[in-house]
Amino acid sequence: MLLCDIGNTHFHFWENGKISHILPKSLHKKMFDQEIYYISVNAAHEKLLNKLFKTTYDLESIIHLPTRYRGLGVDRKAACLCVSDGVIVDVGSAITIDVMSGGEHQGGYILPGFNEMLASYTRISPALQGHINFGLEPNVLPSNTKDAIAYGVLKSTILTIQNTIGTKKAYFTGGDGKYLAKFFAQAIYDETLVFRGMRISIERALQKRRQQQGIQSQTKERA
Repeated sequence: MLLCDIGNTHFHFWENGKISHILPKSLHKKMFDQEIYYISVNAAHEKLLNKLFKTTYDLESIIHLPTRYRGLGVDRKAACLCVSDGVIVDVGSAITIDVMSGGEHQGGYILPGFNEMLASYTRISPALQGHINFGLEPNVLPSNTKDAIAYGVLKSTILTIQNTIGTKKAYFTGGDGKYLAKFFAQAIYDETLVFRGMRISIERALQKRRQQQGIQSQTKERA
């Protein structure tokens, strides 16, 4: 089975436990010749996938998560399906934080991704150009501008997320999730979180179909 999580920056593919991250400009029709089951948060990238590959299936309609949150992204729903209790942190173009308790979604919020935060500094002044130094110790005040920018981005993000996590388990995923997770003692990094949620939804849909077919078969036999 070939799964695809279409993001704002990359196409993320899962096949037999192997994950690959492909930029839109690098995607071509000879890469895959099997059915592709996908979710998407980017309409333009979704259109590209459907143009390049003949047999694709959008899983959004079968991914169900108990929640009162309106407008919850399908990728966030998929990730949350894998966690009954805990906090899910997806670190990509944006950083999403969702809280699960007793198998139900309690709510969540969105922070700018690291690249967007860095870009905001350059909009203030061209002199404020920096990068994220994940080796930076966020408990030590910086002594130069580049580290000061990285410190501001990391510290504000870490403290906000830590306030939400508290003593709960935290599940990190996404492109920069592995690096951010190291600042949290109770963090678990799982690159497959969204894909596991997609597989759970597919299995539930198949099980429901089998049950419906069984009911129809019994009805015919009785008739």
